[in-house]
Amino acid sequence: MNDTLVLGGTGLLGYHTTLELLARGYSVSTLSLPLDGDSFLPDQVDAHWADVADLSDDEVLELLRGKHAVFYALGSDERVIPPAPAARFFYEANVVPTQRVARLARQAGVAKFVLYGSYTAQWAEQWPDLDYRGRNGYPRTRLAQEEVAYLEGDGAMDVMSLRLPYIFGLVPGQRPLWQMFLDMDAAQQGPIAVLGGSTSSVTVRQVAQAAVGAMEHGEHGGRYPINAYDLTYVEFHQMCCEALGRDPKDVVVVPLEAVLPAYEAAQEQTASAGVEHGIHLPDSARFQDRAAVSDPSLSAVLNIEPDDVPAAIRESLQWCVQHPRTA
Repeated sequence: MNDTLVLGGTGLLGYHTTLELLARGYSVSTLSLPLDGDSFLPDQVDAHWADVADLSDDEVLELLRGKHAVFYALGSDERVIPPAPAARFFYEANVVPTQRVARLARQAGVAKFVLYGSYTAQWAEQWPDLDYRGRNGYPRTRLAQEEVAYLEGDGAMDVMSLRLPYIFGLVPGQRPLWQMFLDMDAAQQGPIAVLGGSTSSVTVRQVAQAAVGAMEHGEHGGRYPINAYDLTYVEFHQMCCEALGRDPKDVVVVPLEAVLPAYEAAQEQTASAGVEHGIHLPDSARFQDRAAVSDPSLSAVLNIEPDDVPAAIRESLQWCVQHPRTA
């Protein structure tokens, strides 16, 4: 009953989920890609090192047997710009492996399966004009990922999906993905133009609490968008400026109509290169012009505790500045 398996145990989400499980008295096994250096996982963890895609079904079943719950913190996000069609790439990266592991988990007698998904699935349902179910392969396949996992679990295993937004926090020795925004703002000469929308945001500790809460209190088929702080893009880029030593007043809001032609031109250039964004650039701009913030009550059952999201943002950005990349 207390045995759990975290897939992706050394990633940002899997690592903090592992810590949360240990803190609540669960036994934890992990499966992670081999590290270049020494493991930073706690000694109590039964750590395994491999790519799940390289393991046979029998080897995966051996890891799964006797586990009460599996936490699936694997996959590719929309930062990857694959060869067109993007939907095919994300289908193979996220949907197919999830279905395989969920099928094997059911076969092994696992009771709970927690999927780390994306809040783009939520907005695909709520904002059909963005065509997140059609031309935008990343959210389209995130919806498919949820559905195949639920279908694999039906009647035998409870499957819950966390629809995750912007997440801030650190894992030992790993560069936060927010480095890319610091790089963009540092390279920008003159005003830093941003759209006037906002996004849900959470700390990685809150994601871990949500994941364990889904195992303990979630319902099969549950789709849980989590949000602890309504973060505007203006505020986020102002924090980037502060970390870089730039004046936060350099950040200015521009109307969607002023930037949409440039996004459309960039989309055409991307297409001509034979690659495709998981979310087309004009649709990404439209998204960033809206309030993509969810009601925290939608995930109240997960018992997420309050946390200081702005402090986690600043901590993540400062780590990047204090640990410059070497050539």
